[in-house]
Amino acid sequence: MIQNGRMDLLGIHHLTAISAKIRENHRFYTQVLGMRLVKRSVNQDDVRAYHLFYADAKGSPGTDLTFFDWPAPREQRGAHSIVRTGLRVNGAAALTWWTARFEELHVPHGVVAERDGRLTLDFEDPEGQRLALVDDGGAGDPPATWPQSPVPAAQQIRGLGPITMSVPMLEPTDVLLTRVLNMQQARDYPHPENPANRVHVFAMGGDGGGGAHAELHVAVQPELRPAQQGAGGVHHVAFRTPDADYDGWAGRLTEQHIPNSGKVDRYWFRSLYLREPNGVLFEIATEGPGFAVDEDAATLGEKIVLPPFLEGQRADIVANLLPLD
Repeated sequence: MIQNGRMDLLGIHHLTAISAKIRENHRFYTQVLGMRLVKRSVNQDDVRAYHLFYADAKGSPGTDLTFFDWPAPREQRGAHSIVRTGLRVNGAAALTWWTARFEELHVPHGVVAERDGRLTLDFEDPEGQRLALVDDGGAGDPPATWPQSPVPAAQQIRGLGPITMSVPMLEPTDVLLTRVLNMQQARDYPHPENPANRVHVFAMGGDGGGGAHAELHVAVQPELRPAQQGAGGVHHVAFRTPDADYDGWAGRLTEQHIPNSGKVDRYWFRSLYLREPNGVLFEIATEGPGFAVDEDAATLGEKIVLPPFLEGQRADIVANLLPLD
């Protein structure tokens, strides 16, 4: 999105995490959280591993929580990492409903509390992935509810955001976010676990932007050691750009001398990868063409789908994958 000659990211596109127990992961995100598996594929850089995409009914940009299937040890938590993924719901009543569901299904969770002006319910998946349900007040794109979800439409997850990362000092990350990626530092608030630390909110979407779907929260925690990535941790976060701005972002990263992957075609979207100064992996991803480009929208995620450049290896790839169901 271009405003006053400046490109702006639209918000969160997707977040990709790591699971060492992909069958249990599939059950949790579809049967407990009620998200739809919209794409059943493989990691394009490591075809031995599933890449599963959970989202709203359509797989809309901004709703995808995805997982690589890697037999990794549990993440060692710390800074230099993404530490919590927000999942948006609408209203305090939805959080009350989810609290009761977590109690019934023995999902580890906290209590509903106000954080940065929004009601929030922290919880974890079976591998310790740190998540939070966040009342977004109905902001952001209209939800695409999934009729087959075990979760009623009014309580279904609407999309991602905000995403929280941890760094030892703010300035290097601030420079990248504001001067290169054109985010705006909107405000800060005390860290919920240590009020002596501050969490700084960076908003996307240009003037008047932000909202839970378009925020990156940067917690400054100098006392933490660097995290060791593993199962239950996050691999990367992707930010959303209109298709028309993709070439512009590729050019901007080069002009600003930001080391990056160059253009990468993921078939369902196009990507650019870069690391912020603490090593956290960022991606800029286009809105299109979308997950329905190679599947009927009514049967998304029901079979293993490969991008065209991997189809010639289908038999070998599929033979090495364990059944999910």
